[in-house]
Formats: sequence, structure tokens, C-alpha cells
Amino acid sequence: MVFLRLLTFLVGLYIIFVTLRSVVRTFLLPRAAPDPVTRIVFLGLRRVFDALIRRMKTYLQRDRLLAYYAPVGLLILLATWLAIIAIGYTLMFWALEVQIPGLNSWEAAFTVSGSSLFTLGTATVETLPQKIATFTEAAIGPLLIALLIGYLPTIYGAFSKREALVNLLEIRAGSPPSAVDLIVRYHRLRRLEEIQEMWVPWEAWFSELEETHTSLPMLNFFRSPIPEHSWVNAAGAVLDAAALVVSTVDIPFDVKGPLCIRAGYTALRRIADYFRIPYNPDPKPDEPISVTRAEFDFACEQLTLEGVPLKPDRDQAWGDYAGWRVNYDTALLALAKLTAAPPAPWTSPELREQRRPPLSGRGS
Repeated sequence: MVFLRLLTFLVGLYIIFVTLRSVVRTFLLPRAAPDPVTRIVFLGLRRVFDALIRRMKTYLQRDRLLAYYAPVGLLILLATWLAIIAIGYTLMFWALEVQIPGLNSWEAAFTVSGSSLFTLGTATVETLPQKIATFTEAAIGPLLIALLIGYLPTIYGAFSKREALVNLLEIRAGSPPSAVDLIVRYHRLRRLEEIQEMWVPWEAWFSELEETHTSLPMLNFFRSPIPEHSWVNAAGAVLDAAALVVSTVDIPFDVKGPLCIRAGYTALRRIADYFRIPYNPDPKPDEPISVTRAEFDFACEQLTLEGVPLKPDRDQAWGDYAGWRVNYDTALLALAKLTAAPPAPWTSPELREQRRPPLSGRGS
């Protein structure tokens, strides 16, 4: 019996260790550290949400529901941590032989654990080991709640910073954002060469995206305040625009474009790594991509109709564009599916065959 109680105590201690490790990995560790507890909670909740959105006919209905996914997931994650801590300490209190008149040993252990975790003070203990366990559990419960509350400003601060450029992109690239619209708009304003300056803030945006969306993975699922916006679609539009400018648009070469593309596909790949999304880390420039040659040629026709200067060798331009796109193609489409991003050109299967004309007016 002594061996059984010792084994039970060690199992409870291990459960508590695993839970606290999950807390540290999720909120405190400043790097990507996938955690099984967090993963199980969010995957299980996602299955529930997926089952619900299958019954919805429109994207707006699905978006309204999915907006609750990440916040509800955080609350369930906190509840899961508290429940596991309570189970772990229940095992420890049973091993320490706590007693409450009128209750059996397991009921007494659970009562003391719950009273300690939520600092209710409804159950008392006698021995020193029991008191030490009570005090430590009483410290852990409020600490977990305080950590979540304390990190909410960090999470929403990173979210607001991400959304600032996403919202500004609508002014330049429409909604949903289109790489062709972005280039055409700059050309109509007679500022085509100045488009190169746009890659600088987006390079920084991608760098911050990589850091925040791997160290705080729930941020990936926080949806934009405007249903038609998405950080994934914004990333795809900017990367495609930069790739088109570097490969196809006939303006002086600027290193800012390639640097932005590299920052972009590096960020998307690191996020894909966290979610175990497979991709080729060293693709060849001529490997197949989701954008077809017909779609590329149609985009070039749109740009030509608007008077955008293009490089004369269309085959070379296609090869160069595909050579850039292949670096982020798989990760981009997978993240769009993972986050249930709204339909957008060259990102969503729903618009694979759509041929949307660039912009509708001649104004800015």
C-alpha cells in the first residue's frame, strides 16, 4: 500500500509538471515550442467549430462563428490547465492520506484539492506535507488566471499591430487584396517606381509576424475586425505583388523586393513548422505551383491594358515569378486553409478560376 501511494504521488507530481510546462511553453517561452496540451485543446475545439460551420451557407456566417474560436480556445485552455492541476493534486492528497469526516479517501482528496486550487478554504489539513501541497496548489491556481489576464494585452497588442498594415492594404490593393490591383493603382497614380518603398514596412511586418505567431500561436486564429480581411491573404497579395514587380514589371531593379519576399516566405515557413505543415524547404525554381501559366498570362494582360510597362520576354518573366512563388506557395495555401481565410485571388481554391478585372474606376 505504501508503494501504491508513493507511485500515485509521483504520478500526480508528473501531471502537475506537465501542466506547468504547458503554461510556460504557451505564454512565457519567447520562442516556438509546440505543446501537446495546447494542441489537443485547440484541435478538439476546432473539430467542434468545423462541424458547426459545415451547416452554414455563407462565408459571413462562418466568419462570425470562427471569430469566437481563438478567444473561446484560450478560456478552455485555462479551464483545462486548472482541471489537470486539480487532478494531479487529488492524486497527491490521496497519497498523503488526507481525511475529511463523512467522505471516503478519494472524495476527501478531491475536496481538499478543489478548496486549495480556488483558495476557498472549505477544507483543512493537518500534517506538514499536506499543508505544503495545499499552499503550492493555492499559489498555482491564481497564478494561472493572472498569467492569462496579464498576457491578454500582449496578445491584443500584437494583433492590433498586425492588423494596422492589413487594413491599410485595402487602400492600395482592394478587398480581397490583389497583387494586380496593387500594381495598377500605383501605376495610375504615376508612382509605380515608388512601389519599391512599400516592401520595407512589410519586410518588418513579416519579421514580427514570425515572432508573434509562433511564440503566441493562438494569434494565427484571431480574425480581422473586417470579415473580408485576413493576415494570410494580405501576406499572399504582398508577396505576389513583390514577385510580379521583380520578375515581370519593367522598372529598375531594387533589392527591397527580394528581401521582402525572403522575409515573407521565411515567416510563413516558420509558422507552418509550428503547425507541422509539410513543405519543400529547398524547392527548385521550376517546381509546379498553384498559380497556372494561364492565370499569370491573364494578369499580364490586365497590367498591359492598364499601361503598366512589362518586360518583353514573357516566358522568362513567368519562370522568374514561379521561381519566387514556389518558396511560399505551399505554406501560404495551407495557412489559408488552416485559418479559414476569406476567398482571395491566387490564395483560395474558391477563386481559382475567377478572372476579376483590376479595379473598377479611374480614380485612386
